[in-house]
Amino acid sequence: MIYLLLSIISSTGIFVLFKLFNKYRIDTMQAIIVNYFFACLVGILLYDGNIETQEIIQSNWFYATIGLGFLFITIFNVMALTAQKNGLSVASVASKMSVIIPVLFGLIILNESIGVQKLIGIILALFAVYLTSTKKKEKTKFTKTFYLPILLFLGSGVIDTSINYFAPDDKIPLFSALIFAFAFIIGILIIIYRLIVHKNYFQLKSIPLGALLGIVNYASIYFLLKALRIENLESSTLFTVNNVAIVALSTLVGLILFKERISVKNWIGIFVAFVSIILVTLT
Repeated sequence: MIYLLLSIISSTGIFVLFKLFNKYRIDTMQAIIVNYFFACLVGILLYDGNIETQEIIQSNWFYATIGLGFLFITIFNVMALTAQKNGLSVASVASKMSVIIPVLFGLIILNESIGVQKLIGIILALFAVYLTSTKKKEKTKFTKTFYLPILLFLGSGVIDTSINYFAPDDKIPLFSALIFAFAFIIGILIIIYRLIVHKNYFQLKSIPLGALLGIVNYASIYFLLKALRIENLESSTLFTVNNVAIVALSTLVGLILFKERISVKNWIGIFVAFVSIILVTLT
């Protein structure tokens, strides 16, 4: 279970770094693109096998890395738009509730076990995500942009499901590195577009925190994939625990490090999160 714990901690670290981006007025998109470069670099350095281009291209997971790289960049932008147009709470809930997609995939497609206790735990986990993610005094707007939370929900769920399904057991570092590589390539095109059209020049201060984000981001994917390979640990259980734990821990970190206000509803959500984890893991 150490891999699962490390995945939760590193994913929470991403939340902390995004907070620091705001504090130091760093261009988030630029830092994200830098992050993909360093995440790719870490994956290549940690891969101890031979990198053979022809073999990679002919593998049954190569095209999945291209699609996932595209999704990484796209869904990040959808998340930003959702937060701007519909509110941060809506974006948070939509992205976190997407855990139901890989959970259902595990139960229906992979024929994983489901009992009353586990089902109650999954339902409570979704309830906990909602309670923990919603904030006070935030305007929620759907109007013409109602499709954004839907796209965010579907995209985030597809990413988690695809990573689990396509990742090769013996090439996890290389698989992860290629996803980040394709995301970086698409990101470079975005930077060029922003430079030409909006005169948005690259800031050198985006590199340090972007690099740190890349290391943490790679760790979150790597440890999640390693956890998914643990024998007798079903993906429906793991995704439920991983997702709800990240939400609860991120909320607590926000309280401790950034002095964020937590409502009674948020505290209830954290409590329900721990109950759901106990129910799901003890089935």
